[in-house]
Amino acid sequence: MQITDIALFRVHGRYDGPIFPPGERQARAVDLYPELNTPGGAPIQSGAPLRALYVEVQTDEGVSGLFGPIEDWQAFHIQHTLRPFLLGRDPLAGELLYDQMIRLDRHGRSGIFMTAISALDCALWDLRGKAWGQPVYRLLGGPTRAAVPAYASMLGFATTPEAAAAVAVEYKGYGYTAQKWFFRFGPGDGMGGLAKNLAMAQAVREAVGPHYTLMFDAFMGWDVSYATKMVRGLAPLNPTWMEEPIPPERVGELRKIRAAADVPIATGEHVYTRWQTKELLVNGAVDVLQNDPDWTGGITEQVKLCALASSFEVPVVAHGHSLLPALHVAAAQSPAAVPLVEYLLRYQETKQFFHSPIYRPEQGAVALPTLPGLGLVIDEAKVERREAWG
Repeated sequence: MQITDIALFRVHGRYDGPIFPPGERQARAVDLYPELNTPGGAPIQSGAPLRALYVEVQTDEGVSGLFGPIEDWQAFHIQHTLRPFLLGRDPLAGELLYDQMIRLDRHGRSGIFMTAISALDCALWDLRGKAWGQPVYRLLGGPTRAAVPAYASMLGFATTPEAAAAVAVEYKGYGYTAQKWFFRFGPGDGMGGLAKNLAMAQAVREAVGPHYTLMFDAFMGWDVSYATKMVRGLAPLNPTWMEEPIPPERVGELRKIRAAADVPIATGEHVYTRWQTKELLVNGAVDVLQNDPDWTGGITEQVKLCALASSFEVPVVAHGHSLLPALHVAAAQSPAAVPLVEYLLRYQETKQFFHSPIYRPEQGAVALPTLPGLGLVIDEAKVERREAWG
């Protein structure tokens, strides 16, 4: 079998999925500048135009591998660097292709280039699953369970104490056994913003009860001083973790925040490959890893990261940019190594809109796909127009 083409295409349609009430965005590092500290956008409405970009690896035997949605900046590197390199290659030689791709570009061991490799790696795993007629998790050694627990990720919901508390109770009632809430305010909002953050956290904790699994996220929007004040304020609320208080490459500073209060620290969404991850582990800077297979190096690298993390007894709970790659890896790992996955309630509806089936948690867990490969299929009934990218 040989790769004959790597196609990039975009589909267009009109959204007719669930509609969510207006909410709020998360804190951002750039909010330090008042002119950039602006409200978030309005939620998508029924009938709004929607588009999504995909990569497909095609072969001379008719078997193909699909992944997406991806971003235009990933597509650029796929089209101009990775596609010419992979044409004519054996798509089943996964370790060879992955190792060679990460050696291609001397600036490509992290960031955007690595996310392009990740997208291709996921598409290649989809192809291998289809070639052997099995879901990817079976090729990885699973399943270890019939369904994987998912936590409700509340990005985009309102963050006033009253509104957040009401929504937290609502989604607890849907069967979610864990939730993560996103702080809106950072250093640029002063002590008043810090007080609003803590008021939201307190309201949610009181709403869901003292023993409910509850996490918080700052999206790298803080500095060490602000984060230290926040974790000390959060400690009485017994959070399961505080996520990305600062950028993950500031390893020594993460250690300081971790030592400031009895609050576990989570990071990894913006960490690439096992080598960067190792620095967090050996320096005792992290309690939970969140590398995303969409970005960190694909499924191939995520499996290696799980093995590395398990040797430190640090769980991996992948960031939920998309669901399927993380779900397949989780399904092939011990529940101790990967206890659950993230489900972004508002954003998975648009990310999976063009897919059939759409994978959603039921009573707080996502059933494993039964289709070969990743289980990602374009629903042509929702596609009004398809075009080649670039």
